Amino acid sequence: MKILALADEESRQYYDFYTPGKLDEFDLILSCGDLKKEYLEFLVTMSNKPLLYVPGNHDETFVQSPPEGCVRLDGRVVTVGGVRFFGLGGAHRYREGAYLYTQQEMARRARRARGAITRAGGFDVLVTHAPARGLNDFETLSHQGFDCFNDLLDRYQPKLFVHGHIHKTYGMNLPRETLRGTTRVINAFEHAVIDL
Repeated sequence: MKILALADEESRQYYDFYTPGKLDEFDLILSCGDLKKEYLEFLVTMSNKPLLYVPGNHDETFVQSPPEGCVRLDGRVVTVGGVRFFGLGGAHRYREGAYLYTQQEMARRARRARGAITRAGGFDVLVTHAPARGLNDFETLSHQGFDCFNDLLDRYQPKLFVHGHIHKTYGMNLPRETLRGTTRVINAFEHAVIDL
């Protein structure tokens, strides 16, 4: 399966400079949050492929007006092409607003999803907006990762963990891909092409 993963900043390659057929190589598009509704709708229309998304901390408009034609993954397990995707959107609470959670609130959201995860027999790909605590995150509250994501990685050992929120422009040495145990961890900032 070939995946186009996106987060935080619209990719000019797949938007401003889009040409017909540019998305044909992909089987699936994953949005890890903080992308315009119009951009996601454009991609799902032009690709005619499934687009799964989790909301980011700046996606408050999705509460009233979610992107059409896209599948919300937040708190759910969705299977595409035999691959099970589980998602949790949002970031660490640093102000009031939708999709902002404390460590305890995100842990509660993860616990509430256990039934769906168990019924699906686990998941192969974890999709979030924020990173896991201590894994591609920062100490500042607004960019701190979640402890419960580490628990999910340890418990279910997915093949892949894809997140956003940590912009590559924040520092030259921020990795695009790392490993945690046997799980590939990919920061989807702007865009990342993933072979699964």
